[in-house]
Amino acid sequence: MSAYLTFSVHGQVQKLLCGPLFTVGRDFSSDLVLDDKVVSRNHAIIRQLGGGDYFVIDSGSSNGTFVNSSRITVPTKLHDGDVLSFGSLEVKFVSGENSVLTPDEEQLDDTAIMTRRTSIVPITILISDIRGFTSLSESIPIQQLTKLMNDWFHAVSDCVHANRGIVDKFIGDCVYARWQHDIGTDHSVILALHTAYGINQVTHSLYEKYPILPHPLRVGVGINNGQAAVNVGQESTAIGDAVNLAFRLESATKEINKDIVISKSAYETLAPRFWSGREQIISVKGKKEAINIVAYTFDEIRSLL
Repeated sequence: MSAYLTFSVHGQVQKLLCGPLFTVGRDFSSDLVLDDKVVSRNHAIIRQLGGGDYFVIDSGSSNGTFVNSSRITVPTKLHDGDVLSFGSLEVKFVSGENSVLTPDEEQLDDTAIMTRRTSIVPITILISDIRGFTSLSESIPIQQLTKLMNDWFHAVSDCVHANRGIVDKFIGDCVYARWQHDIGTDHSVILALHTAYGINQVTHSLYEKYPILPHPLRVGVGINNGQAAVNVGQESTAIGDAVNLAFRLESATKEINKDIVISKSAYETLAPRFWSGREQIISVKGKKEAINIVAYTFDEIRSLL
């Protein structure tokens, strides 16, 4: 079930459905057209990702997009009851679970709930994070930063989808993507490696587009195979220890001075040329015992792919 935006115009409450992509701006092609001089022609978008979550992204507007009175600089996950501001207009985000439904919608929702169940499924998880983003965000004007991150958000999403993955969520400057395994055709780790290389390319290309950047941006990537809990019958964020380990692997890239770190459960699905002679053991936070990994620079993975 979709979410809604509600707002008041001349004392009348309006409600607009948020589809997978909802645009806001002065341009007449926008889903929400605002005749407001402080609103940019293409001001912001609200986008639903693979997990069913909605994110608001400022499109590099002159005067900014605000969530609960705070100006956003990166794609920001929306929660039920959040208040968004575009110029002088304030709108309330209402999540699907709390939307007021028509009788037909109520019937559809009841059916969905009856068939919904949690299942444990095998997935490949990719976590990618921009290196040094916090210090970078303190030195770049907010308008340029929001436009830069909006470009990154779209380019990374396209890269994941081109490699048949699902963007599960964005967390600031970090993306979490996943692939569910098909029995007998598990090429998901190869797809994840192609995605990792593509994310690095689109991230690096921002340096040419934004001269304000002091240096080319880099990303670190963690890849893991494992079991995760997913709601059957709907797109849902996958959770579990396998996901947590992927985040730890991404963090480990900084410690061992590599770009990509892959767990044993992931690299053992690859041909030996990917891991033979590269295996090493490292300790990661949250694991009592050391784990086996292989690690690469982006140049090394390019030659292997």
